[in-house]
Amino acid sequence: MPLLRLPGSCRMRLLQFTTVKLTLCLICGILIGYYLRPSLALSFALTSVSLFLLGVVFVRYHKFPTLLFTLFAGLLAIAIGILSLTLSESRNHGRHYSQQNLAKNKVYTLKIREVLKPNDYSDRYVAHVNSMDSLKVSGKILLNIAVDSSIGPLMVDDEILTYTTLYPITPPLNPHQFNYKKYLSNIGIGHQAKLAGHDYHIMPQSSTTIFGLAYKIRDHIIKKLKNENFGPEELGVIQALLLGQRNEITAEIDTDYKNAGAYHILALSGLHIGILLGLLHFLLRPLELLPKGRTIKLVVIVLFLWAFALLAGLSASILRATTMFTFVAYALYLNRPTSHFNILALSLFFILLVLDPLLLFQVGFQLSYAAVFAIVWIYPLLQKIWNPQYWIIKKGWELVSVSIAAQLGVLPISLFYFHQFPSLFLISSLLILPFLTFILGFGILVIVLSLVNSLPHVFVTVYDNVIRWMNWVIGLVAQQENFLFRNISFDAVQLILSYGIIITMVTVFIKASYKRVVVFLVFVLCFQFYVLGIGHLAQKKESLMIGHVARNSGLIHQTGQKLTVYCSNPTATTRMTNDYAIAQNTTEFEHRPIKNSYLIKGKRLVLLDSINTALPMNYDVSTLVLTQSPKINLERLLDSIAPDIVIADGSNYKSYVDRWKATCHKKMLPFHYTGEKGAFLYTWP
Repeated sequence: MPLLRLPGSCRMRLLQFTTVKLTLCLICGILIGYYLRPSLALSFALTSVSLFLLGVVFVRYHKFPTLLFTLFAGLLAIAIGILSLTLSESRNHGRHYSQQNLAKNKVYTLKIREVLKPNDYSDRYVAHVNSMDSLKVSGKILLNIAVDSSIGPLMVDDEILTYTTLYPITPPLNPHQFNYKKYLSNIGIGHQAKLAGHDYHIMPQSSTTIFGLAYKIRDHIIKKLKNENFGPEELGVIQALLLGQRNEITAEIDTDYKNAGAYHILALSGLHIGILLGLLHFLLRPLELLPKGRTIKLVVIVLFLWAFALLAGLSASILRATTMFTFVAYALYLNRPTSHFNILALSLFFILLVLDPLLLFQVGFQLSYAAVFAIVWIYPLLQKIWNPQYWIIKKGWELVSVSIAAQLGVLPISLFYFHQFPSLFLISSLLILPFLTFILGFGILVIVLSLVNSLPHVFVTVYDNVIRWMNWVIGLVAQQENFLFRNISFDAVQLILSYGIIITMVTVFIKASYKRVVVFLVFVLCFQFYVLGIGHLAQKKESLMIGHVARNSGLIHQTGQKLTVYCSNPTATTRMTNDYAIAQNTTEFEHRPIKNSYLIKGKRLVLLDSINTALPMNYDVSTLVLTQSPKINLERLLDSIAPDIVIADGSNYKSYVDRWKATCHKKMLPFHYTGEKGAFLYTWP
């Protein structure tokens, strides 16, 4: 990014640009459509009325620019955002598979769209549903195929025929865990299919798409690289860095890059496309000497960017990054002082409207645009603070400025989603980013030479050592765990307030005034009062959660800001406990063995397990919890007691749970199985 010179006028006010205003209105419309879910007819009506009113104002008052015209233009952008989101929803597509009866097995024709990282049990894919029985349909599903050594993995564009049932994606079973269902829903996936190795037939002929071509090119490159003498860890990083393929990165390397605050180096996205754009902009400068050389240069740069996107498999992150920097390349071509904000806003408007409005809710998309907007806005301000005379210091300050600007832009989002802050990100940036242009450029050269079977062994050795050095540096930084702040509680309100603080702080830095300082201080005070408020409320809170832990049992009792975790295996409950503690803003917790009886506000909760199958004497049982598959006659037991509810957790055999569920249904007694309904939560005011 330092290669791209940002004009000083980028320090101008963001909201003076029309494209920025319209883009903000479009985003508001998408948010309204996402949370209110209006009907398609209402969305069309709102858009039509807004367009009509804007047309009337334009015809009647076109000679006099008025506030009325601006208002209706904004309303039209909001209406378009609502309509765009509504049109993307599956419920408004009659041919979408989810609008059909999915209760029974059907014959499905599926086309592989994306190969995901496999787990220990299955290969995973994103597949398009082309037909169900004889009906042509559309839509995407998550496809899980059990690992079978006798059958090779599928490739993009493969078409399979299978007789199966589609199941909804299940939500998280414990509160505050990562919501994989919501994540998939935001990329248009609502159902999944689970197949064994021989439950499908590969169609002998299938149509070829641009995504399949990209996958085959990338797969061919990977096979070529594997024939070279690269180390396994280094090869995994090379695939991620140049091809967007992170499936072969080891868990240790993955963790090191995250803890060092350098994971953006492995996640092929806007950083890499931006560096490539800067490199091409510099290398192709001689073309400007030709007649219409600037236009030729623009065309060549755009072709190279999209060729690299094809090389990287045309993943969603690469598509949006390449689209964004295509607009940036056009801004560089125009060479106008105000074009950067305009072009970035226009690219955002275009991507959300044409490609997919649901991109707005994807973490990678939010991080990419937050970082780029922050760099364009804040980087010139930091450069104005200090202008070193010596070249090496000047370049170092440029890297620091870019890193600070980008980190300010993404910090609230990172805290909100990942709840950790690697404070050594500046060290990682200073050690790696100066060489990243060389690493990317040399890596592309290695790939090209490998494809034509002309890769010298010395190039392999040099590049392998460079990647090994980069991994060693990142690992060294990641080992400084005292500088990695984990388990930071940060909710949506804090996210909004923190961006308010950052934006108003920058505006004060641009031009200090009484009004701007007051607004900045108001945001700071609101943030502080909110943090103090949630801490005060937490002091008075008490709750008990019976969580879902596969093949184990776990209860979390919260009293104020202290958690007591009752479990038989603390390791098995670590994830559930950490997620709950972060969300509840608690820092103190302890583990204790599970007891068989708890008194909750005067009501008795009793646990029966495989060892303790008898009820305590003289207890009036309010809640009966069954764990570890106790061998009991539940019907006879319920004849002797009258609990308000029976709960079965994830440690029980499924056959036992089904039998208990039938018994409770017969007795007309509420039954809660955590494997179906999720954790059971008691709360008190």
